[in-house]
Amino acid sequence: MGISAGDVKRLREKTGAGMMECKNALVETGGDFDQAEKRLKEKGLAAVEKRMDRATNEGKVFIKIRDRTAVLVELASETDFVTRNPEFIALGGLLADRILDQGYTEPNEALQGLVTDLATKIRENMSLRRIQVVRAGDNEYLTQYIHGDGNIGVLVKLQADKPEVFLQEGVQDFAFSIALHVAAFNPLALDRTKIHPDFLQEQEAIFRKQLEGDEKLSGKPPAVLDQILKGKLTKYLSDICLLEQGYVKEEKLSVAQALANCGKQAGADLQIVEYLYFKVGA
Repeated sequence: MGISAGDVKRLREKTGAGMMECKNALVETGGDFDQAEKRLKEKGLAAVEKRMDRATNEGKVFIKIRDRTAVLVELASETDFVTRNPEFIALGGLLADRILDQGYTEPNEALQGLVTDLATKIRENMSLRRIQVVRAGDNEYLTQYIHGDGNIGVLVKLQADKPEVFLQEGVQDFAFSIALHVAAFNPLALDRTKIHPDFLQEQEAIFRKQLEGDEKLSGKPPAVLDQILKGKLTKYLSDICLLEQGYVKEEKLSVAQALANCGKQAGADLQIVEYLYFKVGA
C-alpha cells in the first residue's frame, strides 16, 4: 500500500511526531493510521502532544549574517535547561541557515517541522516564536550582539556615503558598541521622528496633568508651565530615543555625537538607519 503525504501530515498533526517517524510508522503498519498512531505512542514519540499547552517562556535568540542579509530567530522552550542543550543550540543555527537559504521571511510549516522533530526527541514543548530578516544595501553594514546566554539579541544597520569605511576596525568596533548599547538600554525609537504623534500627545497630556497637580507650581503663568512641560518632554525623548541617549561608552556624549565623531575620524558621513531588539518572551 502506498503511503500518501496527506496521511503522513495528518499523523504528524495528531501525534506531534517527526515527519520521518510518522512515515516509517505508516510503512511498518501497512498504512493503517490507527496502528501507526499506536506504534508512535508505544515508542513515546507522541509525548510532545501532551505538552503542547505548556508555556514556552524560555528560549534563545539566534542571529546570522550572510551576504548582506541578516536573520534574527527566537526559538522558545519550556525550560532554560533545554536552551543549553547542544541540539537546541544547533537547531537555532540550522533554522537561521534554512531561512537564509530558502529566502523565508516568516515562520512556516517547513521550519516548524524542524522544531517539532527536536521537541519530539527531547520531550519538551518548543516553538519558533518569530523571525525577522534584514537586508543591507551596498553602502550599508550589519552587525550583531547576543547578550548573556542568548536571552537578548540585537542587530544594527549603519549607512555611509563611503562604504569602504566599513572595512576600518574602528568603525566596526563602533557599530558593535551601538549594538551593545541597544541591548543595554532598549530604546523605544531611533529618534523622535520615528515616534507616533499620538504617543507624544498622550505623554504630553500625562505630563501636563502632573504639572497641574503640583502644588509648588500653583499660580505659575501658563508660559512658565509650557516651558517646564517642554523640558520634561525633551528629557523623556532623550531617555527613549537611541540617538539622544547617553552613549554607553561615554555617557557625556549622546549616541548622535559619538556617531558624528566616529564618522569624522573615519572620513565619512555615518548614519544609524535601523536596529532590531529581540528579547526572549517579550
